[in-house]
Amino acid sequence: MVTLYRPGDGPWHRLRAGPKTALLLLIVLGICLLPVTWWAAGVMAVVCLACYAVPGAGLRELGRQLVTIRWVIGLTLVGQLVFLGPESAAANTTRVAVACALAALLALTTPATELLETIERAMQPLAWLRIDPRRAALTLSVTLSTLPVLAGLARDVREAQRARGGGRSLRHFAMPFLVMALKHADQLGDALAARGVR
Repeated sequence: MVTLYRPGDGPWHRLRAGPKTALLLLIVLGICLLPVTWWAAGVMAVVCLACYAVPGAGLRELGRQLVTIRWVIGLTLVGQLVFLGPESAAANTTRVAVACALAALLALTTPATELLETIERAMQPLAWLRIDPRRAALTLSVTLSTLPVLAGLARDVREAQRARGGGRSLRHFAMPFLVMALKHADQLGDALAARGVR
């Protein structure tokens, strides 16, 4: 999600990364504390709509984010319907969708560097456990920046398979993708070592 950032001048964009992260986390914690009822599902949906209705975000963007996680929403809904019934399914599926949408809103309106600086500051207490906050933030940064690269590698493997007329099974996809991902990891390790990162 860190790669979602889109420049803008709306209220969410102008709010500093620290307070914005804290505010959205509080909203997510609040919806997690709501009871599992129909009205709670409605409240969560209204809160999400209100957050995206602010200028600079937009309900169209909310629709795009929900489409992106449609499989998560669908699987959650089916699982809840089977095991817990319609009321629980509505409340819990809405909770998952809203939490994902608010995380996307944070990423859409916050540059990756600011977001990672905020994470590094939040990790300062880890120094008591002899964990270097800067190194932890760097690890998270590298991990997050690798995700779109892996998505691109997956797309390249699929396109290469289509061009060769090969099968589209997981077995045919997994091996070339794994080889390319390991090659990328090796190159990334060499680049970090050249910059003195151990």
